[in-house]
Amino acid sequence: MSESESRDRATDADEGATDAEPLQLGDERSTESSELAAQIDVLREENQRLREEYARARRTQYRRTALALAAVGLLATLGGVALPDSRTVLFALGGTGLFAAALTRYLTPEQFISASVGEGIYGSLAATEAALVAELGLQDERLYLPGPDTPNGVSIRLFVPQQSEYDLPSPSALDSVFVVADDEAERGVALHPSGGPLFAEFHRTLSGSLADEPDALAAQLADGLVEQFELARSATPDYDEGQITVAIDGSAYGAIDRIDHPVASFLGVGFAAGLDRAVAVETTAADGDRADFLVTCSWDDA
Repeated sequence: MSESESRDRATDADEGATDAEPLQLGDERSTESSELAAQIDVLREENQRLREEYARARRTQYRRTALALAAVGLLATLGGVALPDSRTVLFALGGTGLFAAALTRYLTPEQFISASVGEGIYGSLAATEAALVAELGLQDERLYLPGPDTPNGVSIRLFVPQQSEYDLPSPSALDSVFVVADDEAERGVALHPSGGPLFAEFHRTLSGSLADEPDALAAQLADGLVEQFELARSATPDYDEGQITVAIDGSAYGAIDRIDHPVASFLGVGFAAGLDRAVAVETTAADGDRADFLVTCSWDDA
């Protein structure tokens, strides 16, 4: 073989290798693209499954809440039959509870409920509860107490005492709406607070653990009011020994000085659960320009 032919064959071999290399790279890129597309499909299916699971869990939670409200409504209705003197108020409370149960049962988490609608529903419940307190001659104190144990932990009840010189009832006694203890100082009504479901959702989504120190707990609850639930434009806590006052501005549900308002109730439930003790809640109108209302939560450190 001549030197010229050898050079020609070497050149042809190099050109063939050069031509084959792009084909090999193209095959690798095609394989990588196919694998990436398959992974994206798997992720899409997994995201869809997680969304369906979350929606199913929320529907289950709504059904349980609706059953609890329906039970309260039926109990109040039966109480109206048994207590003729308070029949009007108890029948109104029963009808409101059943109506709230129907709303909770059929309103799904994906639906948007305006603040005016929520405020209207709360306003009706607040008026009924205020009438109940007046009809039964109860006191102005609002106490959030650790109640009976549940599968999800200790529940919190709003206790309104009958006597001005009252004693705290036992947690088991708070399982009934009408607390009729042998000791008259422990009598009153125990209501499911409006802040209970709010606190449960707040606790579920809380990053980290719930604080057990009052000032740190106040910061967490204030952040939940403003950032998570948007129930207020601002919430500024001020800690003092044995109590915390939270300055509230821009309440989404109107005046906070009504009975068991969601803002005050959420704070009362939060402190009662976090500190594991009875918490008295008092709401007053603020004089300054930076806040509309002051919510004072106090407890016994002993």
